[in-house]
Formats: sequence, structure tokens, C-alpha cells
Amino acid sequence: QLKVVESGGGLAQPGESLSLSCATSGFTNDLIIIGWFRQAPGKEREALGCINAVKHKYYPDSMVGRFFISEAESTVNLQVDNLKPEDTAVYYCAVKEGIIPCSFVDDDYDYWGQGTQVTVSS
Repeated sequence: QLKVVESGGGLAQPGESLSLSCATSGFTNDLIIIGWFRQAPGKEREALGCINAVKHKYYPDSMVGRFFISEAESTVNLQVDNLKPEDTAVYYCAVKEGIIPCSFVDDDYDYWGQGTQVTVSS
């Protein structure tokens, strides 16, 4: 069974950093591309970055500087620095099978986690 599970959300204060994790299982090999997205209330889902199967990372221009993707032993993590109230959203990890290319288009991804809520408030 293919699974995509996010964790690490919660309440944070402006200026803090937060790290989210994405764990995947059930995929037959490591040739997957992982994207991070978020959706705030009343807004479209937006891409935060992605990592392809050869471990190259890409970020939309609007996300460069505060969003960082990294790999741990069994997860792909997203760190968000200098949190702002407008970062409040449900954060999603998504997977598509393949090597390249990375994509910022949500429709390109076939498997999604349930999302994890991040709330930034003082």
C-alpha cells in the first residue's frame, strides 16, 4: 500500500522556524519525486519546493530564502524559517513516480498525504 504521511505541524510564533517531515512507504523503488505544497484558508494550493530522484532540489522564486528541503534517513523534510502569520496553512507532501523533472504543479502528483496544520500566531 502506498503511503505518504506528513508530520511536524503545530503552533509556532512569528520569527520561529518549523520543520515538517514527509515519510513515504510502499513505493517499489526510490525513483520518486517529492513536492511540498500548502493551502491556506480561502486560497489556492501553492508549491513550496520539490526534490527529484537524483536529489536535486528546486524552489519557486517566491519561496527562495525561507523554505528548505532536506533528507533524513527515511524522510524528506521541509524547514520553514522566519515564520509569518501568512504561513498559516495546511502543508502537504506529494509524490509522483519518476526521476525527473521536479514539478510545482499539483496536478502532476499522484499521491498525497493527509496534510499537517501549521498555525503561526503570537
